[in-house]
Amino acid sequence: MAIHHYPSDDDQSFTSAKSDLDDHTFTPEEEAALLADSNNLKNSANTLFAKGSYGEAIQTYDRALASCPNYLDYDVAVLRSNIAACHLKLKDWKAAIESATGSLGCLDRLDPPTKKSAAETNSASGGRGVEKLDGRTEDGASSVVEELDDETAERLEAASRALAKSGRSRADVQKIRVKVLLRRAKARTETGGWAALQGADEDYRDLTTLPLGPLDRKTVDIALRDLPPRLEDAKQKDVAEMMGKLKGLGNSLLKPFGLSTENFQFIKDEKTGGYSMNFNQGS
Repeated sequence: MAIHHYPSDDDQSFTSAKSDLDDHTFTPEEEAALLADSNNLKNSANTLFAKGSYGEAIQTYDRALASCPNYLDYDVAVLRSNIAACHLKLKDWKAAIESATGSLGCLDRLDPPTKKSAAETNSASGGRGVEKLDGRTEDGASSVVEELDDETAERLEAASRALAKSGRSRADVQKIRVKVLLRRAKARTETGGWAALQGADEDYRDLTTLPLGPLDRKTVDIALRDLPPRLEDAKQKDVAEMMGKLKGLGNSLLKPFGLSTENFQFIKDEKTGGYSMNFNQGS
């Protein structure tokens, strides 16, 4: 299941060194000059990517990142997204995941991810529910609105200001988010292992909440169809490996007493799902 998303003038990335411009705020003129330099380097990197020079493209994207003020979250997110695309081409899955994750962090500051639905939140909270406000729609019908705590309200307000300052729309942010999530999901799937595949599954499920084109929708649907059996196999393998290590540790601790883990049997109660332990000295 190949995913090919090529960098464009609106889509770039890099993960490595922190920008030399961290924690600085510039005058509008200085900011414009730095951003222009960053965009020129970005365009050069895009050309290198198109030629298949992925290593050189990474280095050039990194230079673009170093020139870009770090508080320009949209521009930084685009750069980090494109560097993730380079790492995918080089099959450096770990670096691709790191780059994509850094890009998503920037996007989250511009457009915080949608909170879980009330049903999901209620389930996750053990049925305790969340505090609600009763509102009214324009036609007078009752509606339930989730009450925001001060911290969340401040975060959303800050994101709104940052998005307005970037000159980009929420649709622009979502467009980049789709590309980044597809790239990270691809890298996580290729990495394999229970944790990575579980992360890929979460990324693909997040993608179902975003506006997707037909090809991306097909990619997501296929992934969500094919991942569950791989996830279960990886889970069983990881659990078996973990139990093997625990068994080895247990045997090393019990050996001085003339015992081993074979002396202990765990029996599952099918009614309750719990386990009881029996000791068999003769094992």
